[in-house]
Amino acid sequence: MAEEDMNADVHNMQSEESHWGQHYTHRIHSDNFYSLLKDAEVELYPGCKNFTKFSFAIYLFHIKCFNGWTNKSFNALLELLKLVLPEGNTLPRSYQEMKKMISALSLGYEKIHACPNDCILFWKENANEDKCTKCGASRWKESLNDGKNDSEDAFTKKKKKATKILRWFPLIPRLQRLFMSSKTASLMTWHEHERTKDGCQRHPADSQAWKELDSRYPQFSSDPRNVRLGLASDGFNPFKTMTIVHSAWPVILIPYNLPLWMCMKQSNFILSLLIPGPKGPGNNIDVYLQPLIEELQVLWEVGIETFDAATNQIFQLHAAVIWTINDFPAYANLSRWSTKGEYACPCCGYDANSKWLKHSRKHCYMGHRRWLKPNHRFRNDKLSFDGTQEFRNAPLPSSGIEVLRQVEDMNGSKDGPWKKKSIFFTLPYWKHLLLRHNLDVMHIEKKCM
Repeated sequence: MAEEDMNADVHNMQSEESHWGQHYTHRIHSDNFYSLLKDAEVELYPGCKNFTKFSFAIYLFHIKCFNGWTNKSFNALLELLKLVLPEGNTLPRSYQEMKKMISALSLGYEKIHACPNDCILFWKENANEDKCTKCGASRWKESLNDGKNDSEDAFTKKKKKATKILRWFPLIPRLQRLFMSSKTASLMTWHEHERTKDGCQRHPADSQAWKELDSRYPQFSSDPRNVRLGLASDGFNPFKTMTIVHSAWPVILIPYNLPLWMCMKQSNFILSLLIPGPKGPGNNIDVYLQPLIEELQVLWEVGIETFDAATNQIFQLHAAVIWTINDFPAYANLSRWSTKGEYACPCCGYDANSKWLKHSRKHCYMGHRRWLKPNHRFRNDKLSFDGTQEFRNAPLPSSGIEVLRQVEDMNGSKDGPWKKKSIFFTLPYWKHLLLRHNLDVMHIEKKCM
């Protein structure tokens, strides 16, 4: 089934080539791309009906990545398959040859060196630095060549390896590719043209947060092709054994324009950043988010010329992250509100009702009856609770503008719940979003129920 879908997409793009090739090919490295389309038509071997040269390469490459095969073992497999398949087969002879063919998709990544203490990225004005400009830590790993004489400096420099490397998967070309197939391009407007609008909550487009963004920025919402994104991030151990303590942090974007049965499928997630371990970035995650935030600023303020295969037109594509999704500790890292201590609840804010337990040496959180109806019997029940009656109203969550004002009033102090101004506030629309951060239900539903 996947084979048929992939071939259908390639045929789709190939049939539309005459409509847009003369206008848009310079933006997608046309020579490599059209070579890829030709490979999608080439038989794996004469008479093969199940695979083409390209689809078989994709299947093998997929298996290699998911099972952690080494390049050496993969080359050995290709050599064997080359001998086993009928004469005249078009299977690549080596991993490098296959990788070169697949790279025509232009979905690679860029490596950006980072300070081992998560202070800065060695890019832009710091691209040529050998030490962190904040903490002085070396950019490079120590090697056996260190300390040799100056005559060997040129040779030694080639052997240097970065201590920490951020892998950045540029978002813009990945969003553009969503519109290169007429089938996918038409689905990117599903939320506007085909969604059932009966007041029920089925899709993020039914939410008040989505509608608030549309009403505040009518120019953005006027084109349903403009992409609304969710951002999710959390740490995971990339190794198969839990005896190794290692936490790598992927930053994943979810395109919500797609139908509800597609937008949350793993195949439609967009990996944007892979933050290296062995420790999580913690409150320094903003350092690693810089390349993504810069792209999001361009996508909001300027937009990117993109070809829409569904309409055979070029349009200016814009995009916006409408919220983040994370567990409670990561909530603190992304929002910069401390989720520990006296004011742990980001919704209650400074109105949190906490009590220090002397013997347990921790805070407990009271005042839950504030969310009950005014005439609820629990509000007057002293015996079953803490010996008090509760007549207060539930606290109102702070708006983005109020949060921004609170952060700007910090004057460099880190004593309160706010630790720093979040990098997301550099996005012009962030302070106007109704719901900026979501908690991942997977981590809290058991405790709530």
